[in-house]
Amino acid sequence: MTDTALPLLITHSGGFHCDEAFAYVVLQQALGLHRPGGDHRLLRTRDAAAIAQGDYVWDVGTVFDPAARRFDHHQRGAPVRPDGTPFSSAGLVWQQYGEAAVAALLRAGGGEEGLAPAIAAELDRSLVRRIDEIDNGVAGSREPLDLASLVGDCNLPWDVPAEGRQAAEDAAFLDAVALVEQVLRRRVAVLRARLAADALVAAAHAASADPRILELDRGMPWKGAVFAHDLPVLFAVYPVPNGNWMVDAMPPEPGSFAQRLPLPQDWAGLQDAALAAASGVPDAVFVHLRRFVGAARSRAGAVEMARRTIARHGAG
Repeated sequence: MTDTALPLLITHSGGFHCDEAFAYVVLQQALGLHRPGGDHRLLRTRDAAAIAQGDYVWDVGTVFDPAARRFDHHQRGAPVRPDGTPFSSAGLVWQQYGEAAVAALLRAGGGEEGLAPAIAAELDRSLVRRIDEIDNGVAGSREPLDLASLVGDCNLPWDVPAEGRQAAEDAAFLDAVALVEQVLRRRVAVLRARLAADALVAAAHAASADPRILELDRGMPWKGAVFAHDLPVLFAVYPVPNGNWMVDAMPPEPGSFAQRLPLPQDWAGLQDAALAAASGVPDAVFVHLRRFVGAARSRAGAVEMARRTIARHGAG
């Protein structure tokens, strides 16, 4: 630490990218920092003498040394991932502080800090790695990461006057940081919920009368758990806030819009009395025209819709 009362965090001045904005958010969360000028100082500079005084330095300084809290990736010999993918400052900071940042966000959300390692690993795979790839120009033909584009849009237009530009760039950087922080908070919350649901889905499946019909007491992310545990689920049944019970068809593979077993064709697009007559389920409410989801007014009705579909198709 420097002799000043507040820790000094440094990244480069001028135009910015997603990686240094993301790295700053991770450091803030992991270190318990909140407001520049309040509990820490943020300096955006390329001045070597100033950089040498920093307590935490990233994306500038041509040094990678975690023990010295230096996280640049522009120098020769900069670290790479095991498969050779180069790190950006986001990836370098994440390797050291990502799990602590996730734990802090979980703690602020009410607990479940034990999920931090799994969530941090998933975020590294699905988000941080993409930031690394894009920042280093090795993204290949894959679609660009929307977050990187949104952060890029926070930069000042080229024709902003030179007078006062540095202060305006610093303010724009903080706008980008606020955007990234919200994205990270939401991603952590989503992954926490998904991991928490995994055990509940497995337990509910074990308790379901028919292994092909997953009966849940509340709505939750369930399809990922079915794939992860290789369960023979064809339909999930669960309540929704309006009082109905959904009967939701399982896709054949992640990301697919098809179904392992669609609801019957002659139920498609029907509602209420017409659907009750066609299905033989008195409290059936609707079946989507594309046959991937339907509903009944009771749990028993939704389960019966699933059972009748399985019987109609002769699925074993």
